Order: sequence, then C-alpha cells, then structure tokens
Amino acid sequence: MKSKRIDLAVGRRTVPPAWTFGERFIIEEMNRLAPRFVERYTRSDGTLIWRDRWPGMDGSDDGYESFMTFPLFYLLGGSEEVHRLARRQWNAVTSQFTAYGQVYREFDAYYDWMHHGESSTYLYYLGLADPGHPIDRARAVRFAALYNGDDRQAPNWDAERRMIRSPINGSRGPRSTMSGEDWQTHRWILADYLSPYEDVPGFDRSNPMDKVDWNDDEVFSEVLDRMNRRMVPGDVPLNLNATSLMTSAFLYTGEEKYRRWVLDYLDAWSERTKKNGGICPDNIGPSGKIGELMEGKWWGGYYGWRWPHGAQIILESTLIAGSNALLLTGDPSWLDLHRSQSEMLWSLRRTESDGSITVPFRHGDAGWFDYRAPLSRHPIHLYFLTRSEEDLAAVHERFPEGVRSAWYAEPSTFGKSGHFWPEKWFGYITGENEEFPRQAIEETIRLMHRRLDMIENDDRDVEKWDVHHWQDLNPVVPEGLVQLSLGSPAAIYHGGLLHGSVRYFDPIAARPGLPDGVAALARPGDDSSVTIELYNTCLTERRVVTVQGGTFGEHRIESIAERGSGEKHTVGRSFFDVDLGPGAGAVIELTLTRFSQTPTYTFPWLRDE
Repeated sequence: MKSKRIDLAVGRRTVPPAWTFGERFIIEEMNRLAPRFVERYTRSDGTLIWRDRWPGMDGSDDGYESFMTFPLFYLLGGSEEVHRLARRQWNAVTSQFTAYGQVYREFDAYYDWMHHGESSTYLYYLGLADPGHPIDRARAVRFAALYNGDDRQAPNWDAERRMIRSPINGSRGPRSTMSGEDWQTHRWILADYLSPYEDVPGFDRSNPMDKVDWNDDEVFSEVLDRMNRRMVPGDVPLNLNATSLMTSAFLYTGEEKYRRWVLDYLDAWSERTKKNGGICPDNIGPSGKIGELMEGKWWGGYYGWRWPHGAQIILESTLIAGSNALLLTGDPSWLDLHRSQSEMLWSLRRTESDGSITVPFRHGDAGWFDYRAPLSRHPIHLYFLTRSEEDLAAVHERFPEGVRSAWYAEPSTFGKSGHFWPEKWFGYITGENEEFPRQAIEETIRLMHRRLDMIENDDRDVEKWDVHHWQDLNPVVPEGLVQLSLGSPAAIYHGGLLHGSVRYFDPIAARPGLPDGVAALARPGDDSSVTIELYNTCLTERRVVTVQGGTFGEHRIESIAERGSGEKHTVGRSFFDVDLGPGAGAVIELTLTRFSQTPTYTFPWLRDE
C-alpha cells in the first residue's frame, strides 16, 4: 500500500443506495465496450479504418476526440486495458494525421485554438492518468515551448506585446496567410454559417445573419482574401485556450515560467478590454493595436464577436483562462475578465413578446444582433469555481425557470460528443434536484445504448465517412461519472482542464480512480465544504480509497467527519485514506481550504506535504 496511514476506517455493513449499482454497472460495461469500439474502427496498428488521403488543416482534432474519453474514464476507475488503449490510440492518431499532413512534430502544424484545445484535452487526461510517464512529460514541455518563445522553429509568441501572433498557429509557427486548400474539407460546412464579413459581394446588409456560398469558387476567393488581410495577422481571445497547455506544463514541472506566462497573457487581455471600454476586443493587430487591420473595429476577428459562433467563444476562452489562473494562484479575481463579459451581455438583455429573456450573441456593423436565450453552462461553471453568493445569485437571476425546466427535459440533454449539460447537476448541488444521480445514470446508459445501435447499423461506405464519424459513435461516455463522483460539471469543452471537487485513487494498486467495487458520489457545498458518499459494493473484501482535495490536489482538507459518528478527524493535507470494510459505506463531510495548495499531476503518495 502506497499511503502510510488510514485516516478513517469504516467497518459497518450497510445496504448501498441504488445509484451505486448503476455507477458500477456503467464502469464495468464501458470496460467491455472500449476494446470492442477500437476493434471495430481501427487497424492492427490503431490507425482509423478510413481513407488514404485527407487534405487541409482540419481534422486531427476529430481523430483525437474520437478516443479522448478513454483516459478520462481510466482516471475515474476504468481498467488498465482502457489505459493501454488510450495511449495506443493517441499515438496512432498522431501517426495517421502526420501522414495526412495536419500534424508536425506531434502537434498540429497550424490551426486555431478551438481545435488545438480539443486535441490537447486528450493530453491533459493522460497527465492525470499517469503523471510519471516520461514521454508525456517531455511532450508537455515541448508543446508549451511552441507558445512561450522557447521553440525558435515556432515563433508563435510575441513576448514584447504579450500576444500570440496569429489565430492560425501551431508547431510550424504563426500562419501569415491561409490557402484555399487549408479549407477544402469543410467549405461546405461553412457555407451554412453567416458570412464572416458584411462587404462580401452578394451579402444582404439588411440581414446581418445572411450567408454567402463558400462552395462558389468566386465567392470563396473573396472571403479568403478578406480573411487573410483582416483576420490572420494578430491575436484573438480564442488563443486564451493555450493557457491550459501552459498550465499542464506547470502541473508536470512546477516551473514558475509557465505560471507567469498564463498570468501575463490573461492580464494582457484584461488590459485590452479596459482600453476598449469594458468589451473584450476580438482582434489585435500585429503591432498590438485593437482593430488595427479592421479599420479600428473591435469586432470582426477570427472566432470573434461576429463569426462563426459569437459570444460563446469569447465567454468560453475567458473562462478557461480564468480557471487556469485561479488554479495557479488561488486568486478568484482572475475570473473577473470572464465575469465582466457575461455581465455586459446580460446588461444588453431584452424581453421578447413571449416573456422570455434574450441576450445578443454577435456584434456587427449595425451593432448587437442574434439575440438568444443566455447559455447556462458558463455561469454554472463560474459558481462551481468560486462558490460565491454573487455568482450563485447571477445564475438564479438569469435562469429563474430555465435551469429547473432542464432537470426533467426529455430526450437526454447531451451536448457535443455526448457531453452532459450541467443544469441537472447544478440543481443537485443546490439541493433542488435530488433525482440527479438517477438521471445521470439513466442518461449515460441510454446514450451507450444509442451508440451501440449506431455501431451495429453502421454499414456506410468507409470512403464517405466524415472526419467526425467516430466521436459520434464512441460508447465510452464518462461525463456523467465525472459529475457524480468528482462533484464537477465536467471540463469546459475546447480545452478546459478538469476541475473537480475531489478525486479518488487506489493506493493498493498505486493507480488513479475508484478501486474495484467502490462507488462514489460527491456534492460540493459552500466555499469550504464537500460531502462525499463512499460504498464498497463487494461483500467479501475490504477496499482502501485515497480521497484527494481537487483534481490536482489544490484543496487542503482540514478535517473529515463520518456523518452520524460525532467524531471529527484532522487531516491538514490534500488527501486522506479511507478503509472500507466488506459491504461498508459512509457519508463523509470534508472541510477544506480551497485553492490553497500548489496544483500538480503528481499522485498523492509521491508528494511531500
């Protein structure tokens, strides 16, 4: 056993709640499904059974996304076979898309940080799965060097101006122009989006949501010319997603230069926002000026306020960066940039004829437009991080009925690639949706069934498969387990780190995740408390579980108390050990000092606290 002491021994047998069997069922079935999915869709070397050629700059992110749930599932309690497959598939996807031309030196040659973020999430989960893996550690340092100036082959970083030199960047450095070939695999997709600019020939200026046909070569030439002149040189808020890559390097090494980069870059965007009257500009020119290539307009940048998704990306990127800065410093004020943009949009709200409240998602030459219902996942995640009354009140003000209505919504409320939206989970942690454990288990099983049906009926021509084909079929969908066991809304998509209330390890096997037969449920409380339930569903053997404060050991656990015992045990470090007798279970109340410890990937028994 790796830990030196048992902090709490639970010996009394108890009848476990129904959710424990559902949780263990999901784990056991996903252990079986992962190898079957890999066998169905990959060759003997792990490469995807697919076409021999895939041009353009898009696609490798989708290859990684097809298997990135594997290391996430493993670090929750999945099998060693799943861990082996997770590493095999990362290497295979890297090899395959290197041959296609998208990947160079094991990192995308050039693309944007929405897609880099999707690819890199796989690596962040591998870091949590095995922080002692020397190749992963070397990659983390090498990839961070692409963005902090250490790698001279990839001069993405302008240290003087504290900016990334282009929204199209990667292991070959910043892209100065984009070619028609770069976009050829998804011109047909972008033809269904609104036009990036309002001065493209054929655009109807009376309708700011008007589209132009990217499939028309003449129109596409006009669009590409404007993008190369206005969008490609300079910095954009989307690049804030790179802070996760730098934070990951810190979690491996503890080196101050990575922390400093994250804080400096986020601070640079905060300063630009102040200069722009409180609105985060979406384009910074090569000399560092707002709107330098856009005739002074602060809108119109790549993945900015207008195109292609609007406010969603600004909110997401500022939240990812603020979350990383909070993790690295313990200072919640780093989330102020994100909060300011959310509050700014809320101040522009309007009441529609049906009584619903909408906020603008885009800004163009005529001002704010594309009013929609506000997104709940960002304020929920913000509250989860801060546990402040102010942020809780903001959720209730903006979604007085909307969040509640989602608790019982049918069909299942899954987002991209099967990721849960967090409304049901939020209702659970605030004490208003006690049905959440059942909902999460049922929705997970329902999605597993749906994807198995799709796999069994997947008889289309391989050459006609889209690059998203496999991620939409992957039956390993552990996000519900994240919400149940870690007490977390799950990672912010497009590159956010996994911020959990707690995390579990098997100290006997010296590995991450719940030991065999153990089920866990976590409910964060106020700023200093978390309640967890641990049950050993095995009736003949004991289990030992290490419980850590936070995904990265960032929370110091001051004390623990088994509910009903009347005894409090002092801990004073970021983890504790529980000995669960056969069939035993307990509700354990934790008192924590959150974000008070230096975060790290390192397993608890290897840390000296």
